[in-house]
Amino acid sequence: MDTPRTFRSIAIFCGSSSDAKPVYFDAARAVGAELARRGIRVVYGGGRVGLMGAVADAAMAAGGEVVGVIPEKLQALEVGHDALTEIHVVADMHTRKMKMATLSDAFIALPGGLGTLDEVFEAATWTQLNYHLKPVGLLDVSGFFGPLVAFLRHAQAEGFIRPQHGSLIQVADTIDALLAQLAACEIVPLNLKSTPSP
Repeated sequence: MDTPRTFRSIAIFCGSSSDAKPVYFDAARAVGAELARRGIRVVYGGGRVGLMGAVADAAMAAGGEVVGVIPEKLQALEVGHDALTEIHVVADMHTRKMKMATLSDAFIALPGGLGTLDEVFEAATWTQLNYHLKPVGLLDVSGFFGPLVAFLRHAQAEGFIRPQHGSLIQVADTIDALLAQLAACEIVPLNLKSTPSP
């Protein structure tokens, strides 16, 4: 790509656990503050707890815009953030992911659990299949995603991920480096003849 892409909004996927180590919370706050500093709107899952809340609070405190997208079930459990720029309460998780994708120009996963992995891999799959042409990245805080990156390389070595998709998910250990990679990375056009079988 000759001209680096620019971002107006980036979806952030991350954990909602309050039991995570302080280093992960520090990284989440740094991401929220940096995106706000750059004038990039944060789109996230709408929660007020865990890394989700840390990202949102930091972005808002730095004068940024934050849009939350939360399913009705979680909103009913009172885990939704009540001080965002905008909040969308949607029917279910599927609708949440589609809404976040529609609102965002790129996707970044911070450390998290099953929900975070579900979200980032669905976004990456949509990019691979060209349902959208939006870059996807992992912020590898303290080596958190190292085992996952090793697994993806293993899957590629075993023939389940095509070589041209080996760098589909960008990885960096600082938000500045990751944003630069997402701005410059190439997204491979869909070629059905080289797409792996399910």
